[in-house]
Amino acid sequence: MLSLEQRLRMLSSPAGAVDMVLDTDAYNEIDDQFAISYALKSDRLNLRALYAAPFHNLRSSGPGDGMEKSYAEIMKLLALAGEDTPAFKGSQAYLPGEDTPVESAAARDLARRAMDYAPGSPLYVVAIGAITNVASALMMNPAMADRVVIVWLGGHALDWHDTKEFNMMQDVAAARVVYGSGAPVVMLPCMGVVSAFATTGPELTHWLKGKTPLADYLAQQTIDEANTYASGRVWSRPIWDVAAVGWLLNDGGKLMLDKLIPTPIPEYDHHYAFDPRRPLCGYVYHINRDALLADLFAKVTR
Repeated sequence: MLSLEQRLRMLSSPAGAVDMVLDTDAYNEIDDQFAISYALKSDRLNLRALYAAPFHNLRSSGPGDGMEKSYAEIMKLLALAGEDTPAFKGSQAYLPGEDTPVESAAARDLARRAMDYAPGSPLYVVAIGAITNVASALMMNPAMADRVVIVWLGGHALDWHDTKEFNMMQDVAAARVVYGSGAPVVMLPCMGVVSAFATTGPELTHWLKGKTPLADYLAQQTIDEANTYASGRVWSRPIWDVAAVGWLLNDGGKLMLDKLIPTPIPEYDHHYAFDPRRPLCGYVYHINRDALLADLFAKVTR
C-alpha cells in the first residue's frame, strides 16, 4: 500500500521525462487522434504502448467492433507519424461485473508492463475511452496499483448534475474498479472542465494545414466532422482527450490547474457518491485553453 507521501508525489504532474501508455477509442471521434499525436510528438513522453479501447455508438456495431476500428485507426496514425510504437487490441466487451476481468492483449500487456515500475518512478496510464482495459489489468494483477498513475478523461465535473459522459457511462463497473483499486488516479472531467478545450476551423487551417501529413490529417478530419453538423454555421469543436496527455506536461501548472480530493465513487445511477476516508486523487478543475492548444499545435507540426 502506498504511503501518503508516495501518493502525493505520484499525483503531482511530473517535471521530467516519463514512460506512458495510452488507452484510446481512437475511431470514436476526432479528439483521440489529436491526443495520440500529442503523445507521439512530445519529447518528454516515452510512449511505450497504445491500447485500443472498446466503444459503441453510431460509428460501431458494438464494443468489439469499436475496438477493432480503433486499433485500425491507431495503426493509420502511427503510419502518418512515422512511428512504430507497439499497439495492442483491447477488450471485445465491457466488464460483466466488478470482479470479472475481460482478457485481451492490451490488458495482459499492461498487467505485465506495470511490474517494471515502482512508486518512485511509475508508469503513467493515460486513458481516454471506456476504461475497461485498465480495470481488467488491475483485476488480473492487483499489485500493479502501486506502480502506476492512472490519468483518465471520464465523467463530468463534481458539480455537474450527472456523470452521463460517454467514457464513464459505457462501463460504470470498470470506473468503479479503477477508482476503488487504490491506484493513484487523476480525474479530468468533461462537461464543466475540459469542455472548455475546443478549437475552430480557422485555427486549424492557420496552424496545421500544409505543415505535415499528420497535421493535415488532423485538421481535415476535424473540419469534415464539424461540417457534418454545422455546415454554414459558426462552430467550435472540443478536442478534450488532449488534456489527459497534457497533464503529464503540466509542471508548474502552465496548462491546467488541479487539486486533491478523496476519490469519489461512480454509481450506477450516474451520480457520484463521496466518502472522505477514501484515498486522495487528483482532480483537474481548470484548463488553460490557449496554452494547451499552442503546445499541441507546436508538437504535432514538428
